[in-house]
Parts: sequence; C-alpha cells; structure tokens
Amino acid sequence: MGTIISMTVYPGGGMTGEEARELLAETKGLVRSLEETLLSRKLETAELWKIDQKAGDKEGMPISELLSGILEECFQVSEDSGGAFDVSVGPLVRLWRMDERAAGEEEATLPTAEEIERAAALCGWDKIRLADGKITLAEGACIDLGAVGKGIALDEIVRALEGTGVSGVFSLGGSILTYGEKPDGSPWRVGVVDPRDPAKTLGNLELRGQWCVSTSGDYERFFEVDGVRYHHLLDPATGYPARSGLRSVTILSKSGFLSDALSTACFVLGREKGMELAEKYQAEILLVEEDGTIYISEGLKSIFSAIN
Repeated sequence: MGTIISMTVYPGGGMTGEEARELLAETKGLVRSLEETLLSRKLETAELWKIDQKAGDKEGMPISELLSGILEECFQVSEDSGGAFDVSVGPLVRLWRMDERAAGEEEATLPTAEEIERAAALCGWDKIRLADGKITLAEGACIDLGAVGKGIALDEIVRALEGTGVSGVFSLGGSILTYGEKPDGSPWRVGVVDPRDPAKTLGNLELRGQWCVSTSGDYERFFEVDGVRYHHLLDPATGYPARSGLRSVTILSKSGFLSDALSTACFVLGREKGMELAEKYQAEILLVEEDGTIYISEGLKSIFSAIN
C-alpha cells in the first residue's frame, strides 16, 4: 500500500485477547493479499499488473468480479466528476515518477511539455473496455488504482470484521476506518492533518460507529523545483499536478472506496465543485485552501473540533 499501516482492536463478544491478536494478523494478511494479488501495478503477482501488460491486446483478458466491480465504480465517479478522478492516469503516473522523486531516489526534474502531452493522450477511461467478463486496454494505456487502493482495503476490512464483535480503528496512511464502539463509550477521535505542518492537526473528528475518513493533500508526496511544489495529485485534464487552490481535502463516508475516490476528485475539482460532488454522494467534506481557510460541510460542523 506504500504507507504505514496501524491497527488497534478491542475484543468483544466473548473474544479473548489471543483471538483478537489472531484477527489482527488475519486482517494484516488480508491487506497484504489485496495488494499482492489484485491492486498493485508494480507486483507481477497482481491481477492489475497482468492487465496492464496486456494493453493493446484486442483479445483482452479475463477479469475477476471483484476488480470488475471496482472499475465500474471508478468509472461512475469519473463520469460524475467530469474526469477529475480517472484510474487511467497510469501513463502520467509513470512519467512523473512521483514516488521516486519525492523520496529523493531520483533527481527532482520535470517532464517536458511534449512528454506530458504524449502521456496524457494515452489516458481516459474510454481507453478501458469491460465486456463479457474480459477487460481490454488500448495500446499504451495503464490503470493505476493508487487513488482508491486504501479505501478498497478499508471496505474489505469491514467485511472481515462483521459478526466478530470487535471494535477498533484501522489506519492506512491517509485513510482511516473506525469500527464499532470504544469500550469506554467515548467517541473515536480522528485528527485532520495540518497540510503545512503534517506533524500537527487542524482539529479532530469525533466519530461513533463505522466510518471511513480519507485525506488527500499536496503534502503527502511531492518534490520542489525552483521553489514550486509538484505533488502526486495529478489533474487528468492538464497532465500536471492539480492547481485547484486547495492544500488538502478530507472526506467522511460509510464507504472506504468513496472516501478515497472523492478526496482525490474533490482536490482536483477545487472548493465549489468539490463540495457539490461530495454532496451528490452524501459524503461530508472538509477542505483547506492555499491561504489556510477551512471550509466544512454542514454534517461535519457538529463533530469537528478545531485546534486553535
């Protein structure tokens, strides 16, 4: 998943501490399996990697029901966001090599305008076709599920926990799941990161029960050239990191997939259109603009406590 994973479980329903530890190990294994067998575009064992290798093959290849369903959901968010969210941005992701440059493993250099134009021409969800249990990619196309992988994992964790009687909090980088009730009856407290000082929080969301919280920000993976920050949240319309006037977007939803997908889409769209998209999906949203101004949807106002 490319991030630190933290899981805390409280036994319930007569479960012993040892059984809870076993459940944690199983949940960790579930997340690893999702990456290794389904979601990774870098691991040769993953279904997505195999699909990307078949780009240009008119015969296509069989696709699992799980991945097919995920892609159908992705296409819907793509349509509703006017293309601001698009899992076909793989060619641009490959070109920008943000992971390597942000980590200092490669020199922080910019792709040329010509390179970006060529990569952008290979993107677009019209380059992906699902039919008769098979998937077909246009020549040069590449699917990247980095914008939703953690949210997908949260949804799978929820399914694994159903009926166990446990409660807990599960953190996969910028995506967090709260599940069940804390033993002491207090709410779960999920901090919203200050995008200009990630060691600090802007405030806390106080949540009860099962919720998914995802944050996308320009502070997560970036490099700088001549004092300009280039981050990993690419705008499919331009081929460059999104310049939407935002520093970060936090989404609250019952769905891990939607919280993850919408945090990316709304960041690319900017404040007004982003808030409209969140409302369409009945998700709550918190946005931080470049000047530090915070905008909060109505449903969050009663559960968000700002830190002054």
